[in-house]
Amino acid sequence: MRGALHAPGALRKGFLFLAGAVVLTAYGYVVNTPSWDFGRLLGIYVVFFFVVAQLIGWLVYHQTPTPAVWVGGGLIVSGGAVMTWFR
Repeated sequence: MRGALHAPGALRKGFLFLAGAVVLTAYGYVVNTPSWDFGRLLGIYVVFFFVVAQLIGWLVYHQTPTPAVWVGGGLIVSGGAVMTWFR
């Protein structure tokens, strides 16, 4: 979606918006089809979203995470681990 918002040309912009809509729809279907515990699912989603966002920021936008992001991210990931494995 970010790429579509900043893309030159109507055709490219339209293609990127359509691709974004397909990806988001597929994601929504895959995440909501199983009968998973919603609270745990949302916790793991936050971890996944954080990790992927940092990778995209680093690889695509060349933005290196700051020490504060690393520390906060460590807390996010460890919280996801607790929700996944603690019974």
